[in-house]
Amino acid sequence: MNFKNLSKVSDYVNERVKVENLTVENYISTENMLPNKGGIDKAIKLPAAKTTSLYSKGDILLSNIRTYFKKIWYAEKDGGCSNDVLVVRARGEIEPKFLYYVLSNDKFFEYSSATSKGTKMPRGDKSAIMQYQIPDMPLEEQRTIVSVLSALDDRIAENKKINHHLAA
Repeated sequence: MNFKNLSKVSDYVNERVKVENLTVENYISTENMLPNKGGIDKAIKLPAAKTTSLYSKGDILLSNIRTYFKKIWYAEKDGGCSNDVLVVRARGEIEPKFLYYVLSNDKFFEYSSATSKGTKMPRGDKSAIMQYQIPDMPLEEQRTIVSVLSALDDRIAENKKINHHLAA
């Protein structure tokens, strides 16, 4: 199988959004990202800053602090996020959800942790992250993989709802 750098298929998003246009439902920080690829919770509060990083539906959000916590989310809506969250946007030659699944792999988090900087609050090295190797496969194969994994994700989400209901 052939591979290529993440930088060949995606970019970091550097756009900004006014905090006044955000709500606790669409603001993402490292605090409301759940560990172990658990998605997100509603934010407790909005930041005091006037603007924050913008994300759009289909972007991939990665906590850039203590990457070993494996905080990642596939954006299902538009919003804003803290500067400690990296926003990765797929380009046309890769299916965004396929890229999300590749970056959700533990190997990515091991790589990100190994290349991070700092000791107490290690941060991912943004340039090293863009050197991560992504499988180079045709879009049709990517879409097939996404359909299988998405079906499994849907089933897991449904089972979690059932379990939560049973616990209540």
